[in-house]
Amino acid sequence: MTENKNGKLIAIITMCFIFAMISFVTNMGAPFGNIWGFEYPFAKAWGNLMNFAAYLFMGIPAGKMLTKYGYKKTALIALIVGIVGLVFQYLSSLVGAGSYVFTYDSIPVALNLIIYLLGAFICGFCVCMLNTVVNPMLNLLGGGGNKGNQLIQVGGTLNSLTGTLTPLLAGILVGTVTKDTSMSDVAPLLFIGMAVFAISFVIISRVSIPEPTLGKVEPKYERSPLAFRHCLLGVIAIFFYVGIEIGIPMELNFYVTKLPFEGAAAVGGTLAAAYWLLMMIGRACSSAISGKVSTKSQLSTASAVAIILLLIAIFMPESVTISFSGHDVPAKAFLIPACGLCTSVMWGGIFNLSVEGLGKYTEAASGLFMTMVVGGGIMPLIQESMANSGGEIFSYWLVIGMLAYILFYALIGSKNVNTDIKVD
Repeated sequence: MTENKNGKLIAIITMCFIFAMISFVTNMGAPFGNIWGFEYPFAKAWGNLMNFAAYLFMGIPAGKMLTKYGYKKTALIALIVGIVGLVFQYLSSLVGAGSYVFTYDSIPVALNLIIYLLGAFICGFCVCMLNTVVNPMLNLLGGGGNKGNQLIQVGGTLNSLTGTLTPLLAGILVGTVTKDTSMSDVAPLLFIGMAVFAISFVIISRVSIPEPTLGKVEPKYERSPLAFRHCLLGVIAIFFYVGIEIGIPMELNFYVTKLPFEGAAAVGGTLAAAYWLLMMIGRACSSAISGKVSTKSQLSTASAVAIILLLIAIFMPESVTISFSGHDVPAKAFLIPACGLCTSVMWGGIFNLSVEGLGKYTEAASGLFMTMVVGGGIMPLIQESMANSGGEIFSYWLVIGMLAYILFYALIGSKNVNTDIKVD
């Protein structure tokens, strides 16, 4: 009996660490983009794009893997894939920049960039599979209900914490991005990721985990989850949300890193880390009030406040500064990370409203949501294109547009108008 409890506790701790590593690996895209962007300005957001593009291909198959192979084997496969992806990213630091493969925008592209992008894409497969595993697994290990949800909240808090650490550590390791800055400068982050994935693999392989989906026959669906208007609009909202979540700190990091003072990359990493830290605080606050404040109210308020913060940041003159680490930093750079408090409630809020009343279609809808995480690669790429033409701050108009859609969804689009469809 005691042995089973200890094994269960080890499994819970391991899942929480994996939950944390999802954010740790995903958030490498922006600081690494600063490094590649010095030589390849067009490629600053490409690593992030490749990471999230993997969701488009792996979102639904990852769900099917749970049925065919179970949670344990799916998690083990994901961890191996993650190690391979991180190894490829590390190898990009060992390949000479002179090995040019092709030319893009009149700029010769070297083999090292190709290897890095391949590594980012492989890591995308890993985090997609892990995302599919950890939420339901923590719920199962907690026995469902309030305890299961509590474990998911703990995992989510760790996820936000490591999301804070990645840009912060990258900024400290790099300091100031110059022509001599390379992936070898951030290699310690890659080694940490490899080590945690390897340790997690060993632990999970030795721990017994419940397998409720193994061999389970999928229910027959007479309709698609998209037949529900609120689900269809919710899928679009999730696509935009992930773009918002990634785009806000990414362009903030790029903006501050370009400021003309020594150590700008470290300051940029710190402010981007503040965004993720505030997301963690927001999630903790949301879990405390969710029993009394409706999801709809939380989502609509958060969207409106984020829009106001970004509007103030856009129109605030750069001459208005705040002294930070001995440097005068534009005050708008401190308003933008405050949006983390708002985005913290959006994923759960959109998901909760979108699957309301779906019954047996809920699992199929979850697969669609995982696929739409690709928005975290596509929308930031569009935002970066806007930044290249009008500046990083100008690019936040795109974020405001996406937030306006989420506000519309919270107030109007989330209503279930298809109650005539049978869901049992």
